[in-house]
Amino acid sequence: QVQLVESGGGLVQAGGSLRLSCSASGAIFSISAMGWFRQAPGNEREVVAAITSGGSTSYADSVKGRFTISRDNAKNTVYLQMNSLKPEDTAIYYCEAEGAGLHYWGQGTQVTVSS
Repeated sequence: QVQLVESGGGLVQAGGSLRLSCSASGAIFSISAMGWFRQAPGNEREVVAAITSGGSTSYADSVKGRFTISRDNAKNTVYLQMNSLKPEDTAIYYCEAEGAGLHYWGQGTQVTVSS
């Protein structure tokens, strides 16, 4: 089992920045990739960014150039630096980890961007 705990959400004005953190514990040796997803009211959950154990990253087109995913293996933590935030970035952001054919989710953290 892997446990994920997110932090760093909040309310920010358009154009501002936030950094989300996701701390992993438990069977972290099994994790092959981690990512951030988001879900806005009435919408499906969508992938925002992902990072593999080797450090390769990928991003949704809507956040490229504005968001950066990174990981600190010593702290078992993944970060999502979000810059130039837009009102349409408002959503609950979830951390996800996958490994050994399983997917794990955090509880989510609310990000609200005011115009």
